[in-house]
Amino acid sequence: MSIEVIRPGLLSTVQDEGRTGYRRYGIHPGGVMDTFAARAANMLVGNSRHAAVLEMTMTGPRLRFHESRLISLCGADLTATVDHQPVPLWRPVLVRAGSVLKFGQCRHGLRGYLAIAGGIAVPEVMGSRSTDLKTGLGGVEGRALCVGDLLPTGEPSVEARVWMQRMEKKAEENERDHRILVPAWFLSERERPDYDGRSVIRLMQSKDSLLFSQESLEQFYGEKYVISPQSDRMGYRLQGSRLALDQPLERLSEAVTYGTVQVPPDGQPIILMADHQTIGGYPVIAQVARVDMPILAQAKPGTRIAFKQITYDQARQLYNEQECNMQLIDKLIRRRIAEMESAQ
Repeated sequence: MSIEVIRPGLLSTVQDEGRTGYRRYGIHPGGVMDTFAARAANMLVGNSRHAAVLEMTMTGPRLRFHESRLISLCGADLTATVDHQPVPLWRPVLVRAGSVLKFGQCRHGLRGYLAIAGGIAVPEVMGSRSTDLKTGLGGVEGRALCVGDLLPTGEPSVEARVWMQRMEKKAEENERDHRILVPAWFLSERERPDYDGRSVIRLMQSKDSLLFSQESLEQFYGEKYVISPQSDRMGYRLQGSRLALDQPLERLSEAVTYGTVQVPPDGQPIILMADHQTIGGYPVIAQVARVDMPILAQAKPGTRIAFKQITYDQARQLYNEQECNMQLIDKLIRRRIAEMESAQ
């Protein structure tokens, strides 16, 4: 089974949670930018969290479904429609055979995620299906989608097949000929990151923090920085007050990771994102708490962000709370599917 790409959108790539175990060879993990939205989208269609999804930036593609498929859209609102019917976010949706899914204006956020029951079944490269545009690894020939591409899809899970059968049956009983079928429930705003709130990003102190002048630290935590248009999947360049060290620093390169905040010689911070390099020699002023990386992933260039310092224990507690919440959501979804099975 496959899905045909009629239009590719601005930047649409196949991504999963990334490739691990290759940092020592200089290969970064990569993967989805908004890990929460991608994982939630997969849960809503009965996939494992490791299934490949389509990451869409600013404008989405136009896709033709040759077979009926269960999908979900999470993250940015790219005004998706199927035959002029709006496709809601954060819930499972059955798209019927012959339908065309297309996207319009980006209402909010930056990156949307399309999960398809069974996942996007491109070949694995180094244990991942993620697209690495710089090296040309993974995804569809290591590149963004192009017109005429066919996206292969895997076999839907038992849960997904139950959803599809139940929704098709309801459509037949009600003599509905809609191109999409949508259940009444969805993932509520309470269960998602605060995408629409004030952009306050929580940070942890790094071992280099005290190397910066007191004035620079006060500016960094007391003022807002703007995400530069020169930002991408590798890193977000920020514009604001110049940060300076107390004295010049010479050092060897060392490991960096997703969310590391580096300060190059121009004094303008850079937050490393999914396609970051594996090592760096710039001083590190802070590390973004993992739970706030999805908020950054949805922030457009020009967004003003502020920073708040927290401890490592607080960051760990926030992460554990989010993980427990995700596991609870997964259980609730499976319970709904079990209820549908017993009702048939």
